Amino acid sequence: MPIFEPDGTPRVNPNGRPFVRTVLFPKSSAEIIDNWHVIGLRGTGSDSYALDDLFVPQKYTCSRDNEAERREPGLLYRFTSGMIYAMGFSNVSLGIACGALEAFVELARDKIPRGAPKTLRENNVIQSETAQSEAKLRSARAFIHTTLREMWEEAEAKGDFGLDKHWQLRLASTWAIHQARDVVAAIYHAAGATAIFNDNPFERRLRDIHAGTQQGQGRPIHFETVGQILLGLPPEGRMFR
Repeated sequence: MPIFEPDGTPRVNPNGRPFVRTVLFPKSSAEIIDNWHVIGLRGTGSDSYALDDLFVPQKYTCSRDNEAERREPGLLYRFTSGMIYAMGFSNVSLGIACGALEAFVELARDKIPRGAPKTLRENNVIQSETAQSEAKLRSARAFIHTTLREMWEEAEAKGDFGLDKHWQLRLASTWAIHQARDVVAAIYHAAGATAIFNDNPFERRLRDIHAGTQQGQGRPIHFETVGQILLGLPPEGRMFR
């Protein structure tokens, strides 16, 4: 939550960004607002909540990604919350797409489209699309995991990782989210009318992946920010700090 000065103006950090603290309090103190009525990712239950005149002692608050307040020395805690969100959303997106691809491979074994002489899997276009989908997901996953491994090793050797790793993770995670979206869209169309029925896994995965790409981690502007850095320009967007 943002912190305000006694005169009502927002408190800011030395870098000019708002001063924000996380507060801990019993769930019973909050009113849950049932407003997570969305097309996809419905199972997350990401409802809102409201508080009325609640006092939280200072000892039950913390500032995220604040070096001065870090208590755990482990390498995991060198990753900022923004980095955790990025790798989390990207891997969830890849999981959605992998599930869709697996379901399609199973469907293609037996489905014979109306008017077609053979099953889906015997169609050359479907064969090519399936192979490319597999390549997109595997390469995107490898990009993320390679970047994370390099970050871990650098933090292990130097105690932290350089700013170059920030844009590399941002690029890898955003790319994975978009690759996953493209794979799910291709599979949905390849499955034909089968994909529109609730009893089949395709329509839900289409909704889920498009809900995921609408979140901040999948914003296309991240590509512009990384491109600016690669071209030697000052980035207009920020990375994780």
